[in-house]
Amino acid sequence: MEDQKKPKNPNQINIELSEETAEGIYSNLAMIAHSNSEFVIDFIRLMPGVPKAKVKARIVITPEHAKRLLNALKDNIEKYEQTFGPIKKTEEAPKFPINFGGTVGEA
Repeated sequence: MEDQKKPKNPNQINIELSEETAEGIYSNLAMIAHSNSEFVIDFIRLMPGVPKAKVKARIVITPEHAKRLLNALKDNIEKYEQTFGPIKKTEEAPKFPINFGGTVGEA
């Protein structure tokens, strides 16, 4: 009798995603640093008119995983551009309107 508890694919990984993590975190800036053994990627939310930005998530990965991430991003960007057209690239940092385009409130 065959053991029915054996996974169908021994290389399959079950990945759990909590509800909180599934919501995601918005980031509009990333800073990357590295040492000889790791890459540190800080995802930051920069708000207009606020001089202080907050790191919303920090991811630490090995150089090998950094290279895999680079290749995965490249592949996904190519697929995105095939579907939606080229992504515009500007040489300057994004400029946010202080009021996000709405009316300015006064107190």
